[in-house]
Amino acid sequence: MKLKALLAASLAALSLSAFAQAPIVIKFSHVVATDTPKGQAAERFKELAEKATKGRVKVEVYPNSQLYKDKEELEALQLGAVQMLAPSLAKFGPLGVKEFEVFDLPYIFPSKAALYAVTEGPIGKGLLKKLESKGITGLAYWDNGFKIMSANKPLVSPADFKGQKMRIQSSKVLEAQMRALGANPQVLAFSEVYQALQTGVVDGTENPPSNMYTQKMHEVQKHLTVSNHGYLGYAVIVNKKFWDGLPADIRSALEGAMRDATTYEKAIAERDNNIALDNIKKAGKTQIYVPNAKDVAEWKKVLLPVHKQMEDRIGKDLIAAIAKETAGK
Repeated sequence: MKLKALLAASLAALSLSAFAQAPIVIKFSHVVATDTPKGQAAERFKELAEKATKGRVKVEVYPNSQLYKDKEELEALQLGAVQMLAPSLAKFGPLGVKEFEVFDLPYIFPSKAALYAVTEGPIGKGLLKKLESKGITGLAYWDNGFKIMSANKPLVSPADFKGQKMRIQSSKVLEAQMRALGANPQVLAFSEVYQALQTGVVDGTENPPSNMYTQKMHEVQKHLTVSNHGYLGYAVIVNKKFWDGLPADIRSALEGAMRDATTYEKAIAERDNNIALDNIKKAGKTQIYVPNAKDVAEWKKVLLPVHKQMEDRIGKDLIAAIAKETAGK
């Protein structure tokens, strides 16, 4: 009897030991290609996290909507089906944290320095805090870049947008932006955009060059305008319950890995967008137009009133705080 009890205790100890050694799995899902700035940074985080935790954490990266599309991924995170995402900032509006739509306002960031003054300062940290009530912990802001407009006709002045069906993310600000230009906004999941452009379901879209090129949208868009009218960035987020439940040393190691991955991501974002624009030019299927000062002034005249329109939705004080923070940058 004693031997049986001893054997049972030994087996239980072995089982507990094996369980203790099993790596913690982080499923990191995103909707873009691996060779985009976000895709590359996710892979870098995986490498850094696994190294920093000496294999106690395993990061599984699922790019290109392999697991979830735009609308599904946040719900999957909240339910714990995945642990980590890097959604574009516009996605938090439909979740109920409308303040994040401030990042969608046209011409709100005059430069990358102005943007980083917001994301790396108290305003950015305060916005991430607002996600906690939704069961989400915000870890970092990742960059993509300023957006270009594309269509199968030249989009030189606001008048050129009249009647064009333009794909947008789900964002009331982006909807207002397209309506201000005279276009008809169409909300579509990112994974569906190429086919929608190819078949004429939509006429055009807005994207940083890296997204346009890696999704081959330039093959089905005859014209693009380097408008730099808006910004596309991401927040790296985790399921709060999962994050809070991690051992303190693991969490600390992952925070360090995320800091390093974020530094890397910011360094490659602008470079990759410049390379992508160059590759689109070389492909020869898309005419590229760079607006002059007069064109930009015309676009701003039409688009800046969107800031005022969105004050009740986003918060007048937040818009004013960002204007103050970015002044002269």
